[in-house]
Amino acid sequence: MDTTQIQRALLARGYDLGPAGADGDAGPKTIAAVTAFQRVAGLVADGIAGPKTQKALQTADITDRQAEPDKPGWLVLAEALNGLKEGKGAANNPEVVKLFADAGFPGIKTDSTAWCAAYVNGILERAGHRGSRSLAARSLEAWGVGLKAPVLGCIATKKRGNSTWQGHTGFVVGASKDQVFLLGGNQSDAVNVAAFKRSEITAFRWPSDVPIPASSTLPTTIAGARSGVSEA
Repeated sequence: MDTTQIQRALLARGYDLGPAGADGDAGPKTIAAVTAFQRVAGLVADGIAGPKTQKALQTADITDRQAEPDKPGWLVLAEALNGLKEGKGAANNPEVVKLFADAGFPGIKTDSTAWCAAYVNGILERAGHRGSRSLAARSLEAWGVGLKAPVLGCIATKKRGNSTWQGHTGFVVGASKDQVFLLGGNQSDAVNVAAFKRSEITAFRWPSDVPIPASSTLPTTIAGARSGVSEA
């Protein structure tokens, strides 16, 4: 199956691929839909439409119609970079540098520049959403629309110390009464999931061009989540 055929099979099952529909471009909505379908089909949910996924999509039975995938497309893209690290020594990881370019700052060529906002904004831009167009983490406090409570994939901002402008940002992947788990960049020089005090969070934000989920159940603990990461 080519990409268009895969998209048509997903549309037949009720998955939303956006206004472009079956356009042959495997963008974030297609990846999110494939991932959601794989969960239903009992396959490895990696967003890649390999032979097993294609075989499942080609079955005549389409009674497994689904509504919106439960994971936003930008989070699928963000998770794909989990484990990304800065280059060793004087070397610069080109994938980190590319995040600066995608966030709107092609002039930055070093991964030693703080890049948590470049990670969030770069991912948003790749997913077709305009970011804050700033490398200041707390610029995202005024981006999109505010949420009273976190939902999966929303952007969180947090303060650092007593500074009125320094902070950190990442994608929410879990939360408890006392902690928020962020998938973020520049967390001890890498992309990973880390736990932060909920009292340090300054805002939860959501893209203004995407409907806010009616409800979202977040995991309260995440195995392997780091603590005490450096955000500088």
